[in-house]
Amino acid sequence: MSPELKKRTGSALVLAAVALSATWFGGASFRLLSAVIAVFVYYEWSRMTRLSERDFRGNALGWLAIATIAGNIVIGDEGMGVPLIGGFSLTALFLVLARGGTGWLPGGIVYAGLSGVSLSAIRAADQPGFVAMLFVFSVVWATDILAYFVGRRLGGPKLAPRISPGKTWSGAIGGTMSGIAAGSAVSLVFFPVLPARTVAIAFLLSAASQIGDLFESFIKRRFGVKDSSHLIPGHGGVMDRVDGLVFASFAAFLLAILHAAWSEEGGTSVAAFLFGL
Repeated sequence: MSPELKKRTGSALVLAAVALSATWFGGASFRLLSAVIAVFVYYEWSRMTRLSERDFRGNALGWLAIATIAGNIVIGDEGMGVPLIGGFSLTALFLVLARGGTGWLPGGIVYAGLSGVSLSAIRAADQPGFVAMLFVFSVVWATDILAYFVGRRLGGPKLAPRISPGKTWSGAIGGTMSGIAAGSAVSLVFFPVLPARTVAIAFLLSAASQIGDLFESFIKRRFGVKDSSHLIPGHGGVMDRVDGLVFASFAAFLLAILHAAWSEEGGTSVAAFLFGL
């Protein structure tokens, strides 16, 4: 094993241990992890898009927004997460339109803020929330790992050559199939029946995970950077590690909100939506 691979493996094991430990304990531990992810994501977003150089005052507003959203996540006031993101991002958009600036500012507030809020909402504070977070992890991790190995083994047509030349359709399909299988397995461990809804959601989350990976690749290519930062040895930055996870979390969280609104079940949790509880 090469030194670089050893470094990557060691970092991956540490990150997985931290994520799974926080998921196991839930509560303040997971809320703190979610808030930290939001802060680091905004730091890397603003660094890659050079917000400080292009719009210093706007970036100060961005940091105020993320600090407020992260603080709200830590104290556990879940009902204020989306309104805070909406209020700050609309304020940033108004400032950009009124005095010039860059759309990467409100985009960063939405991306980083929703990263923390959606993760915290999925885990929640109960046993179904624990299972829901494991479900999302399993779909994303299985998709990521198998997409890499299947793509390397089978090759074939490129998925998005202008954005990420290494990704193939065979890898995307293999990753999606493994994501569905992993999510279904987690559901069956905890519940006696596997609803068709859960399988369909696993498919959507796997696709969202791969879209998230492509989205970050697009940003890095757009701004000519290799990694989002150098915070994680052998892996680059936090965004490099959670790009698929946060998009899958966005999808699960937003779909649960839409389902609750459509079915007029205002109190429905993400876990209840995922598993038909």
